[in-house]
Amino acid sequence: MSSAAPRTTGQDHLWSVDEHLEDILATVRPLEPIELQLLDAQGCVLVEDVTVPVSLPPFDNSSMDGYAVRVADVAGASEEFPAVLDVVGDVAAGQAELLHVGPGQAARIMTGAPLPPGAETVVPVEWTDGGLGEGPVTGMRARALAPEGAEGHVHVYRPAEARAHVRATGSDVKAGDRALDAGTVLGPPQIALLAAIGRGTVRVRPRPRVVVMSTGSELVQPDEDLGSGQIYDSNSFALTAAARDAGAIAYRVGAVADDAETLRDTIEDQLVRADLMVTTGGVSVGAYDVVKEALSHVGDEDEAGSGVEFRKLAMQPGKPQGFGSIGPDHIPLLALPGNPVSSYVSFELFVRPAIRTLMGLDDVHRPHARAKLTAGKALTSPKGRRQFLRGAYADGAVTPVGGAGSHLVAALAHANALIVVPEDVESVEPNAEVEVVLLG
Repeated sequence: MSSAAPRTTGQDHLWSVDEHLEDILATVRPLEPIELQLLDAQGCVLVEDVTVPVSLPPFDNSSMDGYAVRVADVAGASEEFPAVLDVVGDVAAGQAELLHVGPGQAARIMTGAPLPPGAETVVPVEWTDGGLGEGPVTGMRARALAPEGAEGHVHVYRPAEARAHVRATGSDVKAGDRALDAGTVLGPPQIALLAAIGRGTVRVRPRPRVVVMSTGSELVQPDEDLGSGQIYDSNSFALTAAARDAGAIAYRVGAVADDAETLRDTIEDQLVRADLMVTTGGVSVGAYDVVKEALSHVGDEDEAGSGVEFRKLAMQPGKPQGFGSIGPDHIPLLALPGNPVSSYVSFELFVRPAIRTLMGLDDVHRPHARAKLTAGKALTSPKGRRQFLRGAYADGAVTPVGGAGSHLVAALAHANALIVVPEDVESVEPNAEVEVVLLG
């Protein structure tokens, strides 16, 4: 991350959503690349093109269990007049020494086994009597149970064209081809390809480590008994899950009580395992807004370039926000409001792009779409604020879910999109076209 502190515009400046996001993305930088073993690289982003060193498959091989034969020897074969061939042995996958198939001969071959010299095509076992002399069969008997199957004669009841049921060398990828481009996120199929071409390690940007902590003396952990005035801590669970969904390695810290010194000590303890820190709660203007109290002047004691600035944004929900860097390594910190919906919306708009930037991705934003508003009445929005309402999106239409309250967790659980109402719009009529942020 850049060591520059976030720009200061004065306490009374009302930041737009775009200004705040731009400041975050101008400060956060992609993590330095490292070499990782394949499974450790899952979810990471490649930093270099990967070239194929050896063709896939590296040799002609059978796509069926059957018999490797010469085309001329099975031409015109039928159930009435089968071709009768001498079986010279087995060809199994991984077999080093191959049999030679000459005129009038066949080699029993297994799926994935190399096409033996002399053979031109593969006849599936279902087109033969399997060497039993009793008409078409449905499969081969295990060699351990019937070793004699690799000898004797086989009756073939159908002809086969040249190279039928043969996977050609390089038919998947050829040596020298580009297997994966820099910028590719490594999922299971990409890991499989890397392993298949012999790459045991790969150079990637690591998944960012994100520490999530909620604040508030009223917060109780799930499965504990609630006392008077207490609520369960949902924010830290929601944001930890959201960070993992974004591609991060996320650590959840139990709720910190409303004490500035305790919070600062907790943050300091967590810095060692953080590429990004996210707090929720305590950023507004109340007497117990502990995050703001603890971090407003953190730059006075930390190294030059550190500091957290608390801002008001022209948005609803999520007006109070904090952003800056802390500690000697200038770890970025985003301080989000404590109301559950405000916290989650803020994460989607600001934290997720920061995580994706740390990963080195080019496209860090959720997809947007245009949709027809299906609602029983007009939506209202405060003047001068960009509003984000929960919505259910399907087939080009979006329906509001729940009200505008920033505490409505149940409504959030049934939403898969955010309806965006611009700053200069105070009312949106039913059937109007609106912008939506698709949450997946």
